[in-house]
Amino acid sequence: MQTLIKDIAIIGTGFGGLGMAIKLKQAGHDDFVILEKGASSGGCWRENSYPGAACDVPSLLYSFSFEPKTDWSRAFAPQPEIEAYLQHCENKYQLSNKIQFNSEVVNAVFDAEAGRWLLTTVTGQQISARIFISACGQLSQPAIPQLKGIENFNGKVMHSARWDHEYNLKGKKVAVIGTGASAIQFVPEIAHEVESLHVMQRSAPYILPKPDRAYSDKEKQRFKSSPLWQKLCRLGVYLTHESRALGFTQFQQLMRASQAKCAQHMRKTIKDPDLRKKFTPDYNIGCKRVLISNNYYPAFTQANVSLETESIETIEGNGIKLKNGREIEVDTLIYGTGFKATEFLTPMEVTGLRGKTLNQEWHKGAEAYLGITVKDFPNFFMLYGPNTNLGHSSIVYMLESQIHYILKAVETLKADNLKYLNVKAQPQIEFNQHVQDKLKNTVWENNCISWYKNSEGKNTVNWPDFTFKYRSQTRQIDLNDYHLVPSK
Repeated sequence: MQTLIKDIAIIGTGFGGLGMAIKLKQAGHDDFVILEKGASSGGCWRENSYPGAACDVPSLLYSFSFEPKTDWSRAFAPQPEIEAYLQHCENKYQLSNKIQFNSEVVNAVFDAEAGRWLLTTVTGQQISARIFISACGQLSQPAIPQLKGIENFNGKVMHSARWDHEYNLKGKKVAVIGTGASAIQFVPEIAHEVESLHVMQRSAPYILPKPDRAYSDKEKQRFKSSPLWQKLCRLGVYLTHESRALGFTQFQQLMRASQAKCAQHMRKTIKDPDLRKKFTPDYNIGCKRVLISNNYYPAFTQANVSLETESIETIEGNGIKLKNGREIEVDTLIYGTGFKATEFLTPMEVTGLRGKTLNQEWHKGAEAYLGITVKDFPNFFMLYGPNTNLGHSSIVYMLESQIHYILKAVETLKADNLKYLNVKAQPQIEFNQHVQDKLKNTVWENNCISWYKNSEGKNTVNWPDFTFKYRSQTRQIDLNDYHLVPSK
């Protein structure tokens, strides 16, 4: 099989990969390929097609600033519309001929002599690229819990991110493992069709009412006819959400109002005091992801739905045995257990200078300079890398900041005829020390275990500050932060 030679290789066709490709193309850097493991574009919005899937960031903030969508149906967009928007971007900017679908990358190795990356896909195809950009994101690898006895289960097992739409849930006895952002969306959607639904909760989430509503035709028409109005509305939503960073990071007492709102939301919906007690979190709000839903609590008022807080002892052929000895008969298990957010780029193996792998570099937890570059991995850039996730705003804003920075790096490589640039150790150390110091005073360091932290207890996921500060730091590339290796 002949090696494909390209200047740039991008992995992933979500917001990061498509946004990067669009901006490269607009800047005249047209010699690139996008490698996508799936059969179509859309990233996590293609993968997560479970019933009720929707965004918990307002629609107005959830599109590229350079390609605003004016006809969202609702204030919070449903999954099919986001997936369709991304495919619209692929088509409008003529990227289809740049994408290789069903091309999951298994490893990438840097050749220092040639100054190029060699990527290998599951099919054995090899791609040689001067620049390697990962847009895999943090939400691409489902987290599957290690349940004792699961191999003995006789029924259907699926993860919310691998939803089997051919499987009919009607009349089934279902257990849902997990109560995170996905579960609170699909539980109400399937509750009415299953015979019984047992939701296994390890830790109660904080749930705020969702300020969702349909946009009227008049509103959509105004967004379309007046770009300035759409921009002003988007700015208003951005500033409102940006202000919430104060509560997450510097002034945690501001979160008390949200905590009270969560309690009021629960009281309004759940009348049973015992059930309310089960739904009450035992940690401070914000430590885990704060969820939004109007129909999750009401689902538990149905006679066929129950909340289980006892730990699972083992999975048996026809159901679940709890630690208190009680047995629950089920024929379907659905994991709502989220993703391996701290295991960036897994299961792909990335090898940089001197044979060092990212797994070795990150054995104590992933880190990168600005969440984008890693020392000893030249010409390698990440979108949505370590510590660039948000608790208060839209990741699309962060991605556009990263895309701009990477574009500057690409232009520098070409203009200065460099073989490669490699971030220095000191800037990376100082940046990450600053991030970890800032994180110590945030809500995420309170008394809970969350998907933001790795097994060592290090938060490798969240950005502990305002998004406009991140944008300021990524506006220009400081070449003093990099070793510049010229072409011979």
